Order: sequence, then C-alpha cells, then structure tokens
Amino acid sequence: MNDRFLSLVCLIFLLSSGCGKNDGPRLSEVAGTILLDGKPLPNAAVMFQPEFGRPAFATTDDQGHYNLKYSDGTKGAATGKNTVTIRTEIEGEQGEPLIQKELLPSRYHSRTTLSADIVDGPNTVDFKLTSQ
Repeated sequence: MNDRFLSLVCLIFLLSSGCGKNDGPRLSEVAGTILLDGKPLPNAAVMFQPEFGRPAFATTDDQGHYNLKYSDGTKGAATGKNTVTIRTEIEGEQGEPLIQKELLPSRYHSRTTLSADIVDGPNTVDFKLTSQ
C-alpha cells in the first residue's frame, strides 16, 4: 500500500510540474515610453525583433506608453539583443490610400539604429527620438 501511495504522489508531482520541454524563447515583460522631440508619440507601431525567432509588438497610447506582446495573451519580448523599429505610418484597407504618412526619419524604421538588450525580469525601455 505504501508503494502505491508513493507512486501516486510521484505521478501527481510529475504531471503538475509539466512534462515535455518548452521550445519557446525566454520572454520578459517590456514596457516604456516613446517621445518625439520631447513630446509623447501616440499611435506609433513598435516592434522588437530578436536575433532569432518571432518579434514582439505594441502600439503607443496617447501618452507614448507601450507594453509589448509576444502573441495574443502573452506579454513580453524574447530576452537578448533586439533590433527595434518604430513607425507612425498608418495604412488604409487593401487598395486604399495611406491614412497617415510616416512622421519619423528612416533611422527609426527602415534603416533602424535602435536596439535593446532584454534581460530576465521586467524591462523599461524608453526612446527619446528626434525629427531632425
């Protein structure tokens, strides 16, 4: 009887701790504020692209704040070095003209010079951009 009880306890422990390995990247929460010429940059699309794997995305609020999402329901970005792009261009529906043209210099998106090193735990990554 004791052997059965011990086996049952071991089985419950193994099942509750998970079986199988996690193939996904290590993620850490990332939030921050984006300023353009000292003022909050609303409605900007932010992307953190790790060296390997899927990027994380966010859109800034009216105060320029953002919180990255790796996927639906999963906050954060992959730990390690990430290339960062920030865009303000808003496209219309398929075939429709742009709703808003790009406000930022290309050094922040198509030829980005921005990066961030994401570490384990919460990260605050702020950007102070200039239009010149």
